[in-house]
Amino acid sequence: MKRIFVLAMGLCFGIVFAAAMAPVPVQAKATFVTIGTGGITGVYYPTGGAIAKIVNKKRKEYGIRATVESTGGSVFNVNAIMAGDLEFGVVQSDRQYQAINGLAEWKDKGPQKDLRAVFTIHPESITLVAADDAGIKNIQDLRGKRVNIGNPGSGQRQNSIDALTDAGIDYKKDLKAEGVKAAEAPGLLQDGRIDAFFYTVGHPSGAIKEATAGARKVHFVPITDVAKLLSKYPYYAKAVILKKLYPGATNKTDTQTFGVKATFVTSAKVPDKVVYAITKEVFENFESFRKLHPAYQVLTKENMLEGMSAPIHPGAMKYYKEAGLK
Repeated sequence: MKRIFVLAMGLCFGIVFAAAMAPVPVQAKATFVTIGTGGITGVYYPTGGAIAKIVNKKRKEYGIRATVESTGGSVFNVNAIMAGDLEFGVVQSDRQYQAINGLAEWKDKGPQKDLRAVFTIHPESITLVAADDAGIKNIQDLRGKRVNIGNPGSGQRQNSIDALTDAGIDYKKDLKAEGVKAAEAPGLLQDGRIDAFFYTVGHPSGAIKEATAGARKVHFVPITDVAKLLSKYPYYAKAVILKKLYPGATNKTDTQTFGVKATFVTSAKVPDKVVYAITKEVFENFESFRKLHPAYQVLTKENMLEGMSAPIHPGAMKYYKEAGLK
């Protein structure tokens, strides 16, 4: 009896020992990625959130968990991505161009060679608003008018100067140019102190709504024939201002213009499979993505590949070729 007991105990011990030594299934390690955006009141923050929302729906399939971080914007995002502190970021297209070419804030650091483009998002349109009573139907009609082109040092001022120069207008000689901040321009227009103003902005915009809702009737001025400008500065792309976003404007149709774009960028060091998964989910859920913010209404799959100046990440390119977009 004692021998049977000993044998039984040995058998039990053997089973327990074998179970303990058996390989334990290892759960796949999740890949965490952070998307740098901008201030929480701007368009960049909800843009990052929209991308993260779509990707996280497939986190079990891809093993990717995306989070969003509010940051100082484009320059911060580029620098953080290059330092490995962020995996992705939303960056204005002219900043993308400057970074990859070692210009502006990157003049001393040199070209950010590891910067990679993924896709572009909403346009930030060079918007020209004019009073109906000022007789401004096209950009040439600005000659001799009082026009705000933006405060010195602002990105929008350079955008305005680029548009004027392309049209053969010298803002120093041909205009009565003002240099106030964009937020002040709608009030000046309504008060009759200026005839028109430029503003580089994503739509819909609170400032533009203010300008179009006043007693003085205003309209958007189209900026067309910009093929040479777009060829010279690859960070610019065509844009459209939708009439329905501003019922107070007197335009009868949508307004053609151009602008920079919010772009989605990453580093060459981020794995191809991660970038592929994020690109695929955004594009294959395109209609759902467009509904996540009013600024996305003008998006098409094709124009989401315009306005990029950094090399496209191989992971994104793999999807574009599969989808017939490249």
